[in-house]
Amino acid sequence: MALVYILGISGYYHDSAAALVRDGVIIAAAQEERFTRKKHDASFPAMAVAYCLKEAGITIRDVTHVAFYEKPFLKFERLLLTYLHYAPLGLVSFLKAMPAWLKEKIFLKDVLSKELGWEGDIIFPEHHESHAASAFFPSPFQEAAILTMDGVGEWTTTSFGTGEGNSLRLESEIRFPHSLGLLYSAFTYYGGFRVNSGEYKLMGLAPYGEPKYADLIRRELIDIKPDGSFRLNMEYFNYCVGLTMTNGKFHRLFGREPRKPETAFSQFDMDVARSVQEVTQEVMIKTARHVREVTGKRNLCLAGGVALNCVGNGRIARENIFDRIWIQPAAGDAGGALGAALFVWYQYLDNPRQADGRHDLQFGSYLGPGFSDADAEVFLQAKGAPYVKFDADNVHLRVAELIAAQKVVGYVQGRMEFGPRALGARSILGDARSEKMQEIMNVRIKFRESFRPFAPSMLADKAKDYVDLPYESPYMLMVGSVQDKQIDPASRDTLLTGIARLKVRRSTVPAVTHVDYSARVQTVDAERNGSYYKTISAFHELTGCPVIINTSFNIRGEPIVCSIEDAYRCFMCTDMDYLVLGNIVLDKQQQPGRDKFKKEDISQILD
Repeated sequence: MALVYILGISGYYHDSAAALVRDGVIIAAAQEERFTRKKHDASFPAMAVAYCLKEAGITIRDVTHVAFYEKPFLKFERLLLTYLHYAPLGLVSFLKAMPAWLKEKIFLKDVLSKELGWEGDIIFPEHHESHAASAFFPSPFQEAAILTMDGVGEWTTTSFGTGEGNSLRLESEIRFPHSLGLLYSAFTYYGGFRVNSGEYKLMGLAPYGEPKYADLIRRELIDIKPDGSFRLNMEYFNYCVGLTMTNGKFHRLFGREPRKPETAFSQFDMDVARSVQEVTQEVMIKTARHVREVTGKRNLCLAGGVALNCVGNGRIARENIFDRIWIQPAAGDAGGALGAALFVWYQYLDNPRQADGRHDLQFGSYLGPGFSDADAEVFLQAKGAPYVKFDADNVHLRVAELIAAQKVVGYVQGRMEFGPRALGARSILGDARSEKMQEIMNVRIKFRESFRPFAPSMLADKAKDYVDLPYESPYMLMVGSVQDKQIDPASRDTLLTGIARLKVRRSTVPAVTHVDYSARVQTVDAERNGSYYKTISAFHELTGCPVIINTSFNIRGEPIVCSIEDAYRCFMCTDMDYLVLGNIVLDKQQQPGRDKFKKEDISQILD
């Protein structure tokens, strides 16, 4: 029988991506930003499509089905009806949005066909169907409840339903303008961060504050029902008609205008962040309880932008509402490309599906481009860059030795991750035992705010010794509490507040222990993580500690590195000490022109 190739595409609004599925097996998936180097690139994912086809060794003529992750006409209907409802308010926003819609987005089928050179039909699942498909179909569960929460698709902002075998059904929804994702984005905007980009910064800032404004948010901004459903008070929001998220009434309610980007954080900013995080978690937990009660399913699959709120995910896990939770690693819009392709294979074409209850079908989410040692050597020799090549076993010991010696290591192995988290393929590694490493890596390596926490990667079979989570977290999408036996008792007695709390050593792994004694965990095992597992195991054997720092290989404002060239440039522009490309190790001190690189390139990247 002929092979069935299904190409899924998402984007044109935010985080364009492409994914390719062959006979139900995920062959490749990548975000366009990784190739264009434009963060959250929303243009047609031409380079991501080209990569997926190349990875499979095919051309567009071999593709049997194309799917786009949402229905453009239905989205346009929502946009148009919203403007008509609020008219004449929103005229400026309307005039700004309409040209792009009238030129290409309404007629997206024609645009996609032209861009792809595709002559067949295009299948358009709804936005939240694509999210649901991305969550359920790759999961290890034969049946599960499904919960999707984001800003907005066409009309839906939250939905839940069930997946059984090769089909899924969404049974209930909350519709625009009532949106938990947009509520969180409104506070992202108010906190001085970029919407659709800085939400995770707001989440990281929250532990420095107290939930002083949570009751105010519940009283004035959102009416939360016992089942987790909610309505927003739209008098305080501007996203339906304006070019901002919040309005003057919102600002008067909190007694201040939005924080200006790049200005100092006040305790007020931290308290507001903590408050909206508490409210968000409340909605997530109440909704999860309701979904369990209504569906009766023992397992839960999550997707949508809100599913990247790993603090809320961790709370759901620790509440033991479900036996297990599986979250799509590319939970945001990029994952819609994968969901659309899988939706076609299982739901549209009615192919059988069998899950074993233990293994997901995401392959560690290592679905992007890879490289060989030979590729790296050709590049480095052309650059005149000195390096040392190790055999496959000794390179892991060498990396472990460097981390233990307090060196910062850029680590590039195999195929790139799909989704926003670095999972040991395009990562920067450091020693979690160091009290100074968080500040060093934030300020000198990542060029970002000092308050930002780092995530630990830890051996899966040792994780329970360090964090309180009921099950594994392979995709770094859950926050757990650091176990009491790892915590320094003296740290609980501090009177410091705000950012000053960073100065306290909290645990045996202080560089990855946040100020509220939490950690955003990646559990690493031999089956899923291969080379990365060997590196952490070598570090464990050397030091007795099975935990290291893992942060994404990029600096602020830049997408995670994709190619050898991306990695080398980022390495040379920062104070990273070593770069590891497969089995090849570069020492910064031996690299020619390192000072020139910093001077000429770093300002360009940050701009």
